[in-house]
Amino acid sequence: QVRLVESGGGQVHAGGSLRLSCADSGRTFSSTTKGWFRQAPGKEREFVAAISYSGLSTYYADSLKGRFTISRDNAKSTVYLQMNSLKPEDTAVYYCAAWPSGYGLRYRPTPHDYWGQGTQVTVSS
Repeated sequence: QVRLVESGGGQVHAGGSLRLSCADSGRTFSSTTKGWFRQAPGKEREFVAAISYSGLSTYYADSLKGRFTISRDNAKSTVYLQMNSLKPEDTAVYYCAAWPSGYGLRYRPTPHDYWGQGTQVTVSS
């Protein structure tokens, strides 16, 4: 069973930073690939970043490379998203998702996979 809870969202000025956390209270944390997605008002949910169960492999949306960093601490059953140089267009609800490690980093989870409830990030200009 996987249960994901995001935290760390908030309001920040452009150029600022935030670190999101996704805690997994399930027993299979280390065997799942984790990813971050976001959804802005009126837009479809989009991929942000993913990390393998070992933490050794990561994959990012091209537009976010260099500003966002995904990491995980399996001992704490937590995945992080460090967001730097934030822009107003980064404003969105950010979701954590989990899927079987064998599906790879490019897999796009469906509603049948595991999702957190989301955390709001608002970047003001």
